[in-house]
This record gives sequence, structure tokens and C-alpha cells, in this order.
Amino acid sequence: MPVLITNNFGGASPFCVELLVKQAETLLDLTGCADHELSLLLVDDPAMQEINKQWRHKDKATNVLSFPQGGADAFDQHPMLGDIIISIDTALKEAKNKKTSLHQHLTTLLVHGFVHLLGYDHEQSDQAAEEMFALEYHYLQALRTRRIKMVKLAINVDHVATLRQARGITEPDPVTAAAIAELAGAVGIVVHLREDRRHMQDRDIAILRKTVQTKLNLEMGATEEIIEIALDLLPDMVTLVPEKREELTTEGGLDVAGQKDKLKEVIARMAEKDIPVSLFIDPDSSQIQASKEVGATFVEIHTGRYADAASEEEEDKEFEYIASAAEEAYEAGLRVNAGHGLNYVNTARVAALPTIEELSIGHAVMARAIFVGLDQAVREMIDICRFA
Repeated sequence: MPVLITNNFGGASPFCVELLVKQAETLLDLTGCADHELSLLLVDDPAMQEINKQWRHKDKATNVLSFPQGGADAFDQHPMLGDIIISIDTALKEAKNKKTSLHQHLTTLLVHGFVHLLGYDHEQSDQAAEEMFALEYHYLQALRTRRIKMVKLAINVDHVATLRQARGITEPDPVTAAAIAELAGAVGIVVHLREDRRHMQDRDIAILRKTVQTKLNLEMGATEEIIEIALDLLPDMVTLVPEKREELTTEGGLDVAGQKDKLKEVIARMAEKDIPVSLFIDPDSSQIQASKEVGATFVEIHTGRYADAASEEEEDKEFEYIASAAEEAYEAGLRVNAGHGLNYVNTARVAALPTIEELSIGHAVMARAIFVGLDQAVREMIDICRFA
């Protein structure tokens, strides 16, 4: 299902061409046109205006144009479906006005142009417009939930240490829990070393650094004591999170925009030891841009408000924030993870987002493990991620 893309946009490309191509390939697959070729041309407003003037006799730029071709190309074994031309200049302006990510709007324009190529035309009649827009909505929803590859699952074992500390004894051991989670298929182990040592202890992370076979992700506040420990420990990555002594669990995202200089320094120190840094942030555009500016490799989108939503309407709204933020971060060149409050009911929807690489889940898995065992609890969550 070849997509032939030509990027003639003159400015710096504030979008991911690869992701747009994958969306177009998925559309071909969804519509039974996998053996067809699709030409996708990305231009600026002056070029779009010239094309619009030449072929539609309209002397102005527009957002998207479609030119169906039909028939088989004599020089290729694949029939050509047609051409879609998108003006990035206009798309940028429209995305800003709609308060959505550029990629999300480009996907909307791509689908609109694609449905035109299938023979639908909203200008023919009100009924034709209704049919076309319904089909566009169907494909947009399908694209939103189609993954390129399965999202990965990392397991947070903090709550095992919490139970141990409640009695002040030596069991249950989070090191053992981490080993079981890895054997069950987890691709990483997450631990949060807090200043007050309420659950994970220095001894725990020292042993985990030696025993974890996948990836050790150290969650931490950006305090000098913990920074020094991380630089000595050399985890596979660190995730910087906000931390308050009075909170039961992390309550929200890090204010990256409000402490750029400090975080840039911490990230630079980690970089000297080849430790990639993820920033735990709310699904907010300003925090995403700030994360890029300070040099983060990853962002982890805070899913807490989505998980705590009291109504279906509120959950839908919070999910859209997460989806848009993940797309914007991906476009900015950041790698994207997500987590907090995800469980066996609400995870599938987030796991299906194509721009998210990894989910970090702890409490729900440990709670489930009380009833079915940790191995089974991890495998059940992996199945949710696999079939999302």
C-alpha cells in the first residue's frame, strides 16, 4: 500500500512526515485500497494558491485539494487512487484557531481529501454532505485507535514496598516483585525514591539496579540528594516528577515551564552520564514545548484526571486532552509515555493511541495481584495493551 509523499513546504516542518504517511497507509488498508497508490503533496500557501487557480479557477489558497485519478497507471503495477494536496500554512492557522495539535488537524484534512477520492462530494447536496461527514468521522475514529505497534507496559513496584514499610519488616520484597513482573512480560520496572523514603529504600534501588533485566526507570524529585543518588546509580532512565511530602501519591504534572533553568541543568547533568530523562507532565501544550526546550528525551503524560473522571462526558474530554498532547509531543520530537491511575477498565483507550510508546502502571496491577497473583495480574494488563 504505497503512499508517495512529496514535502514541498518551504518552512521548518513542525509535523512528523512519517506519522502522516502511516495514517495514509492505514486509510488505504481500512478502505480496501491496499493495492492502490496515493500521492500526498505538502505545500505552502503560495503554491496552494497557484494550484487552486490553475485547476479550480479560484485565486486563493485553501487547506486541502483532492484529484482522483482512477484506472491503472501504465508505468506501475498499482492503480493510482489520486492526489491529495495540503497547505501546511493554512493547516497551521486552522489548528491554532481550533486549539488542536497540527497533526490532529492534518489527519482531519487527510481524511477529508481521501473521502473525496472515494467519490464523495459534500457540495452536491445536504444529504451528500451528511453521508461524507459521517464517513469522515468513522475513519477519524478508526485512525485514532489503530496502532503501529503494541504499546509497552512498565510496572511500578512502589506499592509492594509500601506494604512492607507498613509493618517495618522485610517482606514483601519489591525486588522479588520486579523479577516476577519481568518474567510475566513487563518491559520495564518503575520505582519512585522519595525524599521521605515512605516506600522504596536506598537498598531496594541498589539491588534493583543489579537485578532488573529489562529497564529500570527511577522516578524522582529534582532535589540534590536524589540527583546525586541517580548519578551514582545510573538507572536506564529517570522520570522527574513533582513531589510533596503531604501527598498520598503524585497529584499532578511537573511545572516545566515555571522552572526551565533548573530542569535544564538537571537534564544536562544526567546527559553527562548518558541517562535519558522523562518529564511527568499534564497534557498541556505549554508544558510540552517547555519539555522540548529543556532537552528532555521523553514526556510521560499524566492520565490522572482521565482516570478520576466522574462522568462519561468528563472522561471523553480528558481523553481528548491526552490524545492531543501525545500527538503534539510526538510532533515536537519527544518520545511519549503515559501513566497514573490507569486500571483494567480505562487503560485500553489510552493504550490504543498510536503516539504513546509505554504505559507505567502500578497500583491497579498490585491490587489485582492480591486476588489472582502478580504474574497473572501483569499478564492480564499486557493483554489489554496488546489488543487495544
